[in-house]
Amino acid sequence: MADERIPAKKASSGKTLGKLLAYAKPYRALLALAMLFALISVAATLYAPILIGKGVDVIVTKGDVDFDRLVPIIIGLLVLVGVTALCQWLMTLCTNKITFNVVRDLRNDAFKKLEKLPLSYIDSHPHGDIISRVITDVEQISDGLLMGFAQLFTGLCTIIGTLIFMLTINLKITLVVVLITPLSLFVARFVSRNTYKLFHKQSVARGELTSLVEEMTGEQKTVAAFDYEQQAQERFEEANKALSDVSVNAIFFSSLTNPTTRFVNGLVYTGVGIVGAFTAFSGGITVGQLSSFLTYANQYTKPFNEISGVITELQGALASAHRVFELIEQPQESPDENSKVITDFDGSVDVSDVSFSYSPEKPLIEHFDLHVEKGQRTAIVGPTGCGKTTMINLLMRFYDVGSGSIKVSGEDIRDITRRSLRSGYGMVLQETWLKTGTIRENIAYGKPDATEAEVIAAAKAAYCHSFIKRLPMGYDTIISDSYSTISAGQKQLLCIARVMLCVPEMLILDEATSSIDTRTEILVQNAFAKLMQGRTSFIIAHRLSTIKEADNIIVMRDGHIVEQGDHKSLMQKGGFYAELYNSQFAAT
Repeated sequence: MADERIPAKKASSGKTLGKLLAYAKPYRALLALAMLFALISVAATLYAPILIGKGVDVIVTKGDVDFDRLVPIIIGLLVLVGVTALCQWLMTLCTNKITFNVVRDLRNDAFKKLEKLPLSYIDSHPHGDIISRVITDVEQISDGLLMGFAQLFTGLCTIIGTLIFMLTINLKITLVVVLITPLSLFVARFVSRNTYKLFHKQSVARGELTSLVEEMTGEQKTVAAFDYEQQAQERFEEANKALSDVSVNAIFFSSLTNPTTRFVNGLVYTGVGIVGAFTAFSGGITVGQLSSFLTYANQYTKPFNEISGVITELQGALASAHRVFELIEQPQESPDENSKVITDFDGSVDVSDVSFSYSPEKPLIEHFDLHVEKGQRTAIVGPTGCGKTTMINLLMRFYDVGSGSIKVSGEDIRDITRRSLRSGYGMVLQETWLKTGTIRENIAYGKPDATEAEVIAAAKAAYCHSFIKRLPMGYDTIISDSYSTISAGQKQLLCIARVMLCVPEMLILDEATSSIDTRTEILVQNAFAKLMQGRTSFIIAHRLSTIKEADNIIVMRDGHIVEQGDHKSLMQKGGFYAELYNSQFAAT
């Protein structure tokens, strides 16, 4: 897949960092406060060695301690420690708030984009990988930013501040420090080049593992029924090993930062100690000043070590951010800005010379024509893969036609807002879906302002009121699509009740009663018959006995209409429909 390509570091990580910083712009005031607190904290920290040096000079001679001068120095040190601690706490508070606000905005934008993405993107990407981008990858960004904001601020300020203080003490020793420390930058550069690619691979591998787990847990019954546990375990172990291997490599390279930069820091400290000692012997600096200089040398090199670690951590965050921005920047559905809002549909549908395919190399629907009158019940039948459900996707504008046009109430559906078009349809699919919430909330999903009486009336019309009342909490029972105590048939009845409540102008029923027992199916079919009176209806059914009363039956084969008419005329014709029908009732 395209998102598995490893982007060039310079081109990709720089752009990604720029996009992340753009998300921080609304919080510039907090950023300025954080920088102010960082400066105060660093200034207080850096002034402490000056006082320590003065203190050392006051007590350096045995038996000759000037307590009058020492006490103010100690008090000053205590004040500096208190100011440093307070400012570091306030700085951390600001940076945390910036980070979590940025991450919140990023996650909100990612979820908003999911709602605007064309169905083709959702269908062509593993759902677990999409979930991993919105949840796990954004969390990785949070971890990287938290470390980055705090340590980059203080680190850069410390480096600049210590240089200034060291220059005021002795220029020659300062040059020793400045000449050796660039080695840390070369080390950090080498490590970051390798870690970005490895962390990107790690994010991709993590997404694949999430997809596999989501697939196996979501279809656990099928896995168990076909004794697929061993193969599933092998697939998981393979994906887990791939993630483990790339993670080990990423951590190995990132862990090189600390020991190598510490080695450079040791060289700096040693160089300062040797040169400083000779300078002190010659009277160039006092012992207290040498003590201050050694402290500064340690403080100067420490941020290089921390910043190198931050850069490594940021590589992981930027690799994750790259995947998140890939999702956010995906082309969304064509906008509805200049489209019409239609609230009153007359129910007529015209499909004119429509061609469509999910992939160019595999034609599916070609030159399809269909005219449906207001209030007409149209059944679409045919073998698996002939394009029945695809036609429903086109009618609902989940996909746009490749060529030709579909008109509803005389208007091309591409000129109608998707929201108003879809509000004109009531759809019950073979695959049921319920949100996590109460039964009442699920029935009222398409009409949240429905009254209690309307919800109960819809439940009664769908023949699910009786089983709802038998539940411990009745209509307040919490259910979910993935876990609940109700059966698949009961879930389908709730989905039917959802449509019964909205009473739309047009209906789409795609095997709407496939999970319901025969007796209940007859009752629901009768309820649908009442609901369909005066309403345009499209019915997809594999059980042809359920569509005998349809006004018009469209028989599809390989994306084309091969026959059309009512049940009686098609049976008399003795063609493909009669063959399909008789094959289902051969035993009778």
